[in-house]
Amino acid sequence: MNPLNPLIPLGQRAKEASRVLRISSDEDRADALNRIAEALISHMEEILAANAEDIAMAKENGMQSSMVDRLALSESRIREMAEGVLAVSRWKDPIGAVLEDYYTPGGLNVKKVSVPLGVIGIIFEARPNVTSDCAALCIRAGNAVILRGGKEAFRSNKTVTDIMRAALKDSALPEDAIQLVEDTSRASATALMELSGYLDVLIPRGGAGLIRSVVDNAKVPVIETGAGNCHIYVDKAADIDMAVNIIFNAKTSRPSVCNAAEKILVHRDIAEAALPKIAARLAEKKVELRTDDPSMAILSGAGADHLVPATEEDWGTEYIDLILGIKVVDSIDEAIAHIEKYSTNHSECIVTEDPDAAAKFLAQVDSAAVYHNASTRFTDGGQLGLGAEIGISTQKLHARGPMGVNQLVTYKYVISGTGQIR
Repeated sequence: MNPLNPLIPLGQRAKEASRVLRISSDEDRADALNRIAEALISHMEEILAANAEDIAMAKENGMQSSMVDRLALSESRIREMAEGVLAVSRWKDPIGAVLEDYYTPGGLNVKKVSVPLGVIGIIFEARPNVTSDCAALCIRAGNAVILRGGKEAFRSNKTVTDIMRAALKDSALPEDAIQLVEDTSRASATALMELSGYLDVLIPRGGAGLIRSVVDNAKVPVIETGAGNCHIYVDKAADIDMAVNIIFNAKTSRPSVCNAAEKILVHRDIAEAALPKIAARLAEKKVELRTDDPSMAILSGAGADHLVPATEEDWGTEYIDLILGIKVVDSIDEAIAHIEKYSTNHSECIVTEDPDAAAKFLAQVDSAAVYHNASTRFTDGGQLGLGAEIGISTQKLHARGPMGVNQLVTYKYVISGTGQIR
């Protein structure tokens, strides 16, 4: 550990707070979150004012519209933030659960018991709702959290953090359970990545560039949350109208998020019937279609707009914008092979009425979430019943998929004996 690391004071305070959280009661943690939810609503005008400043600055700096959408808060989004905190508060206490309980042949009683991770660092980009989501999840699981958001959302993040810390002052938990890195320079991100001895785990939440930087440079353990190059495969046995609705929702309901669809694979047997309908619906939102040669021929022949020839680079790109890659495939096996090659292992969907095709796809596609006849937009902690999420893990160790309260604990072995020696 670098003794000159400027974030050591935050790390020290977080470590002290984590010791209190480790032995805090279920009731005290739930009460603290209830206070935070109430404070977010009662201070809504302050949050909106800070967010308006962030948005004005972002637009002045030329931020693309899809990213401005990620940054923007509204009364309804703030209420959703508060509701997310309340949902987390109601989640069953994840600490102290006895995961295994057995006796060894020598008479030792061995219990495997869930415990907090300790201090969690979060590096994230222009999503101010992440501030409250992550803080709530960490506290519910008995962890202290150090947040480091992007400069585009600094005023929003600072205001939300100050409100949450003030709420903690009136609770049984220490306000240093939640801290914000107020320096948004690259140097502060590096300092957090190097805060060994204080951080137990670091979680990046954002685009592919941020995630790769953290994975490559961190000196503390990292849980890799995923960029979402998500695919929808329209099988030859698909209900075309269902496919159109699923694709439209998965691409356009919020194109800037990681569970939005980025690529469509269409079986050749259904392509001529399905692609014009898909393109016509997407045209309502002026979605640009990056097409391979067969889909270009079908769509240009049908008079579709916003067509651009796809390049090899397109197949591996997460657009987070109103852009969609389209490819015609000859079989479900080709679709699965394409996903295997280009996917970020986040979320993939098959649209089909053939149960055998669905079973094959769900078994063979190796992503954190796989769907049959449903939008990839459901890969979300709230939507899948977790209350909220700290991110979508695309790795396989410790946690995979939406990371809720139960994914923010580890375990220890508690062994009781009657004087045994070895």
